[in-house]
Amino acid sequence: MSTTTLLPNDTDISMDDYCVFGLATCFLKDDGEFHQVRVIEPIPSAALEAICKGIPTSYELACAKSIGDILTGETLTKTAEFTEDAQFCDNFTERTLAAVRTYKTRPDAMSLIPLGTAKEDLNFSLEKKRVLNAVNVVKTEDNVKQHSHTHQVL
Repeated sequence: MSTTTLLPNDTDISMDDYCVFGLATCFLKDDGEFHQVRVIEPIPSAALEAICKGIPTSYELACAKSIGDILTGETLTKTAEFTEDAQFCDNFTERTLAAVRTYKTRPDAMSLIPLGTAKEDLNFSLEKKRVLNAVNVVKTEDNVKQHSHTHQVL
C-alpha cells in the first residue's frame, strides 16, 4: 500500500484513498441563454448517500476511484468513464481532498459504489438547472417587511 501524500500539507491523505467522482450536466448563462457543459467533480459522502436514495440529480454517473487514478502530481487525468467534452470543476484538487475526508469519517458510504466501479442508474434530471456562473443580485424589493411589534417586548 502506497503512503505517498498528495500535497505536503495534507499528510492524512494518500494517493490510494477512496473518492467518488461524478459527471454532472451543468449550465453556463451567457447573455440570457444557457449553454450546457459537462463537469467532472468529486462527490462527498453525504451527497452520494442522498443520490443513491434516488433524489433527482444533475449527475449522469458516479464512479469510485482512488485519487491517484485522477490526480498525478499537478496533472489531472480524465479516465475512460468520462466523456471527451467533460471538464474538471473549479478548485478540483481542494474539493477532492475535502471529499476524501468525508469518506474517511463515514467509511460505510464506500459500500454504495465499490472501488473501481461506476453507478449509472441515478435519477438524472435537468428539471432544476445547475447554473455555474449564476449571480444573485439582492434588491431593496427583496426585503421582508416585519410587523412593528416583532422585536419589542410587550
